[in-house]
Amino acid sequence: MPELTKVDSAVQGIDTKEVTKESRRRASSSAAGVMNINDLEAQGIELQIAKETQGTGWKINTSPTTIEDKDILKKLLTTPPVKKIDLHFPLGLEVTARNLKGVTIKDALDAIHKAYKKRADDELDLPYLAGFEWDKEESWTRLVVHLRKDAGAPTTSKKKKAAKGGDE
Repeated sequence: MPELTKVDSAVQGIDTKEVTKESRRRASSSAAGVMNINDLEAQGIELQIAKETQGTGWKINTSPTTIEDKDILKKLLTTPPVKKIDLHFPLGLEVTARNLKGVTIKDALDAIHKAYKKRADDELDLPYLAGFEWDKEESWTRLVVHLRKDAGAPTTSKKKKAAKGGDE
Protein backbone atom coordinates (compact mmCIF):
# COMPACT_ATOMS: atom_id res chain seq x y z
CA MET A 1 0.00 0.00 0.00
CA PRO A 2 1.33 3.52 -0.85
CA GLU A 3 2.18 5.71 2.08
CA LEU A 4 -0.37 8.50 2.72
CA THR A 5 0.94 12.01 3.11
CA LYS A 6 -0.90 14.80 4.89
CA VAL A 7 -2.08 17.53 2.53
CA ASP A 8 -2.91 20.99 3.80
CA SER A 9 -5.81 21.94 1.55
CA ALA A 10 -5.71 25.52 2.78
CA VAL A 11 -2.30 26.08 1.21
CA GLN A 12 -1.46 23.53 -1.48
CA GLY A 13 -2.83 23.83 -4.95
CA ILE A 14 -4.35 27.30 -4.57
CA ASP A 15 -3.06 30.40 -6.29
CA THR A 16 -2.39 32.98 -3.56
CA LYS A 17 -3.30 35.92 -5.83
CA GLU A 18 -6.75 34.41 -6.31
CA VAL A 19 -7.34 34.09 -2.55
CA THR A 20 -6.46 37.69 -1.69
CA LYS A 21 -8.58 39.03 -4.54
CA GLU A 22 -11.71 37.15 -3.43
CA SER A 23 -11.31 37.65 0.31
CA ARG A 24 -11.54 41.45 0.19
CA ARG A 25 -14.52 43.02 1.91
CA ARG A 26 -17.14 44.59 -0.23
CA ALA A 27 -17.10 48.36 -0.14
CA SER A 28 -20.70 48.46 1.03
CA SER A 29 -23.68 46.14 1.05
CA SER A 30 -26.18 48.98 1.20
CA ALA A 31 -28.89 49.44 -1.38
CA ALA A 32 -28.53 51.97 -4.18
CA GLY A 33 -29.67 55.45 -3.24
CA VAL A 34 -29.25 54.92 0.51
CA MET A 35 -27.16 57.77 1.88
CA ASN A 36 -24.88 58.32 4.83
CA ILE A 37 -26.39 61.02 7.04
CA ASN A 38 -23.04 62.85 7.19
CA ASP A 39 -22.92 62.98 3.37
CA LEU A 40 -26.39 64.54 3.34
CA GLU A 41 -25.22 67.22 5.74
CA ALA A 42 -22.10 67.91 3.64
CA GLN A 43 -24.23 68.25 0.50
CA GLY A 44 -26.97 70.24 2.26
CA ILE A 45 -29.70 67.73 1.33
CA GLU A 46 -32.66 68.08 3.70
CA LEU A 47 -34.56 65.17 5.25
CA GLN A 48 -38.28 64.53 5.05
CA ILE A 49 -39.79 62.37 7.81
CA ALA A 50 -42.59 59.90 7.07
CA LYS A 51 -45.86 61.39 8.37
CA GLU A 52 -47.11 57.90 9.27
CA THR A 53 -45.02 57.97 12.47
CA GLN A 54 -47.37 60.54 14.04
CA GLY A 55 -50.55 58.49 14.14
CA THR A 56 -49.27 55.13 15.40
CA GLY A 57 -50.56 55.31 18.99
CA TRP A 58 -47.61 53.06 19.84
CA LYS A 59 -46.55 52.54 23.46
CA ILE A 60 -42.73 52.69 23.63
CA ASN A 61 -42.32 49.79 26.08
CA THR A 62 -44.27 47.36 23.86
CA SER A 63 -43.14 45.61 20.70
CA PRO A 64 -43.55 47.61 17.47
CA THR A 65 -45.49 44.65 16.06
CA THR A 66 -48.40 45.67 18.33
CA ILE A 67 -49.18 48.56 15.95
CA GLU A 68 -52.48 47.95 14.16
CA ASP A 69 -51.36 49.14 10.72
CA LYS A 70 -48.41 46.80 10.01
CA ASP A 71 -47.81 48.32 6.56
CA ILE A 72 -46.32 51.52 7.99
CA LEU A 73 -43.52 49.50 9.61
CA LYS A 74 -42.09 48.75 6.15
CA LYS A 75 -41.99 52.39 5.06
CA LEU A 76 -38.74 54.34 5.08
CA LEU A 77 -38.40 56.71 8.02
CA THR A 78 -36.74 59.44 5.99
CA THR A 79 -36.52 60.66 2.41
CA PRO A 80 -33.84 60.31 1.13
CA PRO A 81 -33.21 56.97 2.90
CA VAL A 82 -30.26 56.83 5.30
CA LYS A 83 -28.15 53.94 6.65
CA LYS A 84 -28.38 55.09 10.26
CA ILE A 85 -29.83 57.92 12.26
CA ASP A 86 -29.70 58.93 15.91
CA LEU A 87 -32.99 59.33 17.76
CA HIS A 88 -32.74 61.88 20.58
CA PHE A 89 -35.18 62.04 23.49
CA PRO A 90 -35.84 65.38 25.22
CA LEU A 91 -34.52 63.99 28.54
CA GLY A 92 -31.15 63.19 26.98
CA LEU A 93 -31.37 59.50 26.02
CA GLU A 94 -30.18 58.78 22.50
CA VAL A 95 -30.59 55.57 20.48
CA THR A 96 -29.46 54.76 16.94
CA ALA A 97 -31.59 53.11 14.25
CA ARG A 98 -29.60 51.28 11.56
CA ASN A 99 -30.41 49.54 8.28
CA LEU A 100 -28.03 49.37 5.32
CA LYS A 101 -31.00 49.26 2.96
CA GLY A 102 -32.50 52.41 4.50
CA VAL A 103 -33.85 52.95 8.02
CA THR A 104 -37.53 52.02 8.15
CA ILE A 105 -40.14 53.10 10.69
CA LYS A 106 -39.82 49.61 12.22
CA ASP A 107 -36.04 50.04 12.63
CA ALA A 108 -36.62 53.28 14.54
CA LEU A 109 -39.36 51.76 16.72
CA ASP A 110 -37.18 48.68 17.40
CA ALA A 111 -34.33 50.92 18.59
CA ILE A 112 -36.70 52.83 20.90
CA HIS A 113 -38.31 49.62 22.16
CA LYS A 114 -34.90 48.12 22.99
CA ALA A 115 -34.20 51.08 25.28
CA TYR A 116 -37.62 51.02 26.99
CA LYS A 117 -38.78 47.37 26.96
CA LYS A 118 -37.80 46.73 30.59
CA ARG A 119 -39.58 49.81 31.92
CA ALA A 120 -42.90 49.39 33.67
CA ASP A 121 -45.89 51.47 32.57
CA ASP A 122 -45.84 53.53 35.78
CA GLU A 123 -42.17 54.49 35.18
CA LEU A 124 -43.05 56.28 31.94
CA ASP A 125 -44.47 59.79 32.20
CA LEU A 126 -45.05 59.98 28.44
CA PRO A 127 -45.42 56.39 27.19
CA TYR A 128 -46.75 56.96 23.65
CA LEU A 129 -44.90 58.00 20.50
CA ALA A 130 -46.15 61.30 19.11
CA GLY A 131 -43.71 61.40 16.19
CA PHE A 132 -40.27 62.57 15.14
CA GLU A 133 -38.91 66.02 14.38
CA TRP A 134 -35.86 66.93 12.33
CA ASP A 135 -34.34 70.20 13.47
CA LYS A 136 -31.41 70.96 11.19
CA GLU A 137 -30.41 73.98 13.28
CA GLU A 138 -29.96 71.82 16.39
CA SER A 139 -28.43 68.76 14.74
CA TRP A 140 -28.47 67.67 11.11
CA THR A 141 -27.73 64.03 11.92
CA ARG A 142 -30.45 63.19 14.43
CA LEU A 143 -34.20 63.23 14.92
CA VAL A 144 -35.93 64.44 18.07
CA VAL A 145 -38.42 61.90 19.44
CA HIS A 146 -41.67 63.39 20.73
CA LEU A 147 -43.77 61.49 23.27
CA ARG A 148 -47.22 62.08 24.77
CA LYS A 149 -49.41 60.83 27.62
CA ASP A 150 -52.13 59.10 25.60
CA ALA A 151 -52.46 57.07 22.42
CA GLY A 152 -55.26 59.26 21.03
CA ALA A 153 -55.20 61.38 17.91
CA PRO A 154 -51.98 63.32 17.41
CA THR A 155 -52.00 66.72 19.06
CA THR A 156 -51.46 69.82 16.97
CA SER A 157 -47.94 71.07 16.53
CA LYS A 158 -46.61 73.18 19.38
CA LYS A 159 -44.88 75.47 16.88
CA LYS A 160 -48.19 76.92 15.67
CA LYS A 161 -49.25 79.82 17.85
CA ALA A 162 -52.67 81.40 18.07
CA ALA A 163 -53.02 84.64 16.15
CA LYS A 164 -52.52 87.67 18.36
CA GLY A 165 -55.24 90.30 18.75
CA GLY A 166 -58.15 87.90 18.33
CA ASP A 167 -61.81 88.48 19.23
CA GLU A 168 -61.21 89.98 22.64
